[in-house]
Amino acid sequence: MSWNTFGRVLRFTTWGESHGPAIGAVVDGCPPGLELSESDIQPFLDARKPGQNKFTTQRKEPDEVRILSGVFEGKTTGTSLSLLIENKDQRSKDYSEIASTYRPGHADYAYDAKYGFRDYRGGGRSSARETAMRVAAGAVARKAIPEVAILAYVAEIGGDRIDPANFDREEIARNPFWCPDAEAAKRWEALVDEARKAGSSLGAVVECVATGVPAGWGAPVYAKLDSDLAAGMMSINAVKGVEIGDGFDAARLTGEQNADAMSPGENGPEFAANHAGGIAGGISTGQPVVCRVAFKPTSSILTPVASIDRQGEATEVRTKGRHDPCVGIRGTPVVEAMMALVLADHKLLHRAQCG
Repeated sequence: MSWNTFGRVLRFTTWGESHGPAIGAVVDGCPPGLELSESDIQPFLDARKPGQNKFTTQRKEPDEVRILSGVFEGKTTGTSLSLLIENKDQRSKDYSEIASTYRPGHADYAYDAKYGFRDYRGGGRSSARETAMRVAAGAVARKAIPEVAILAYVAEIGGDRIDPANFDREEIARNPFWCPDAEAAKRWEALVDEARKAGSSLGAVVECVATGVPAGWGAPVYAKLDSDLAAGMMSINAVKGVEIGDGFDAARLTGEQNADAMSPGENGPEFAANHAGGIAGGISTGQPVVCRVAFKPTSSILTPVASIDRQGEATEVRTKGRHDPCVGIRGTPVVEAMMALVLADHKLLHRAQCG
């Protein structure tokens, strides 16, 4: 079975292909009475859309969303929300040369092995074009968690990390990299431009922080907040790793170093650290929920790579078309959206059990 739905109470299903006439999402389980219009969703889509600068794909898509159902007189009705974005700038001819050839690093071979057939135009269903609908659905989810603020930013490109001492929240909106470190952003401009001109690509690490999450969201075993976050983030195209809190660095600490010591506070416990990323035993602690997401380098590159065709014969592949030299840049709004969708789902799950 091909699974296209995510979530338990707040569920969303996406549909459509990169080069089809449109892409869309159906969001079900949204609470009734929330104020919602296209103007609430569009800013998040504008942050993700392609062609905004030379460091992203030059495909020109307005990504204008339409709400087809689930809203009456400006408020959600509690029934399913249907969201639609038309594809405007497909160039399927760019992919004619790889119709019978597998692109290494892409899902071409895996799709063919599963279905015996694949849509080679931009990767079809495996294209990151699908993530536009996650961003639209994430904008709806944010309406259900007004107490939570979510911020994602790029923390590393091509192995070059930001300096935490230079962190400036306002800087994130001033550069095309979602980078909170002005000095790193300058370095990345040269780094990404060099990869783009060489027909290559770079990987990236995106960090996401959600503040205002109260203690108690999640579950002890099979609906852990961190396991659902990991699943949601890993479902994003090109993501190959997820860390919650200190992640793998926690394995290098001692028990006393890793413990988030607590002391009495006026509004509950005060924590001396947040190595756990705001989640303990699968349940939120009231601290900021923190995760990091690793994006691999874009597999669509102009550099020739050895491969095979559908007949199993050796060949060489150069991927033409318009592609992101660093997919993690435009992946940042998608990470925020998945954080919102998981948190909103867990808020509703918590309310269903605990009132």
